[in-house]
Amino acid sequence: MRRFAFAGRTCVVTGAASGIGAALALDLARRKAVLALVDKDAEGLARVASSAAELGATAVHTYPVDLADGGDRLDLAADVASRHGGADLLVNNAGVALSGSFEQVSMDDFDWLMEINLRAVVRMTKAFLPQLLDRPGAHVVNVSSVFGLIAPAAQVAYATSKFGVRGFTEALRHELAARGVGVTVVHPGGIATNIAANARISGPDPDGTQARQAREFAAASLTMPPAEAARQIVAAIQTRKPRLVITRPAKAADMLARLTPSRYWDVTRWLERRRSR
Repeated sequence: MRRFAFAGRTCVVTGAASGIGAALALDLARRKAVLALVDKDAEGLARVASSAAELGATAVHTYPVDLADGGDRLDLAADVASRHGGADLLVNNAGVALSGSFEQVSMDDFDWLMEINLRAVVRMTKAFLPQLLDRPGAHVVNVSSVFGLIAPAAQVAYATSKFGVRGFTEALRHELAARGVGVTVVHPGGIATNIAANARISGPDPDGTQARQAREFAAASLTMPPAEAARQIVAAIQTRKPRLVITRPAKAADMLARLTPSRYWDVTRWLERRRSR
């Protein structure tokens, strides 16, 4: 399969108002892409669209859509087809986090997270697939997480969704291998976005402890600039890389899970105890 050329190609990016999605939009703009940007944050989306236009995007259109609403996205896909002739690249990047153990998390909150992190990925891909199959050299990128490689305690909902994205993407890649559509799954870890700090708290948090811990975790552990993550994702698209793991900690977690798939959590806790001495 040929390298992906971005200039003049229509690129759909979800979660485009901030973090990795916004950084991807700006990187693609510099490459003269046509952008269809999706996010529920209309104001943030407008700011990113304005910057993308200044950086040289061939065209930019925004879609203030809440992916938690369960829509089938056929209307969104139809609008992209009408305005731009169809999508050449679909990046399913939008995601949310949920704080609390499985015992604490309500089913409403669990379903909310699954709708955005997994079902929206499936719905968007289903809606845009006819266009992608009709565009020579099209590509799909689904952003999973380091927690699609390992599954820590207190991350049951998030890991469930991200392992789901991983499985969906790998199976889709195998289905589309002979159809001319490239598929990449991305496993970032430690990117400086607001996802942890903005995590929904499920269950009681009367003194704000869980919220404070989420902010402290974000400040200490999420350090790679989103622009660098975007650069690596764009390079992976260009070279049709099937799998991308971003940051050294994520790569270490991936290797640990491969070496000891049933004991990696015990090893992780042992290493953490040694570091804290």
